[in-house]
Amino acid sequence: MTEDLTLKTKLRHINPRTANQSAFIEAMNTHDMTFGLGPAGTGKTFLAVAKAVADMEANKVDKIILTRPAVEAGENLGFLPGDLKEKIDPYLRPLYDALYDMLPRDIVDKKIENGEIEIAPLAYMRGRTLSHAVVILDEAQNTTPMQMKMFLTRLGEGSKMVINGDLTQTDLPRGMESGLKDAERILKNVPEIAFVAFDEHDVVRHGLVSKIVNAYAKDKEAK
Repeated sequence: MTEDLTLKTKLRHINPRTANQSAFIEAMNTHDMTFGLGPAGTGKTFLAVAKAVADMEANKVDKIILTRPAVEAGENLGFLPGDLKEKIDPYLRPLYDALYDMLPRDIVDKKIENGEIEIAPLAYMRGRTLSHAVVILDEAQNTTPMQMKMFLTRLGEGSKMVINGDLTQTDLPRGMESGLKDAERILKNVPEIAFVAFDEHDVVRHGLVSKIVNAYAKDKEAK
């Protein structure tokens, strides 16, 4: 009997559309820590958030924690208007968007208000133990090795972690090693940790995105 990989949320039921998406959902179901590696548009963040919401709906976890490093992609935070929250929120917007796709807006807002859903920059994870939660680190290629180790060691009882990133889109200063690349090298042989690699064939955005990803990959190989 084939395992049912459907992720069930209030607004929609999500099914994998490619073999690697199926492998990703299966890995999240069977491992406490899963890495999703690959280009933009392959559904890594969307599926991870869907898994988190589905687990919360099924009362498997008490909390969803969504985080990403607030690394400047060619922009300077200091020059953006507003207080710290207003400066940081644009970096977290994709996580809000994914949640609003799974749950009615009023429910998302209520769960954020009462702490069942937390969306925060990576720095806010330091010193904590994250228990009975699904914890998602997005844009993990923009962590340093020290930040990645700090995050991974926050894993608490009854929790699952999903770490997503694309090593071809690192916004770290030139010459600085990505914590995601470092973690893959160090942890790839730990059997309790799953690594799922996506490629341009998994892109589920506009059809042109897959061709763009492929063209950039070929250009890199040619250099």
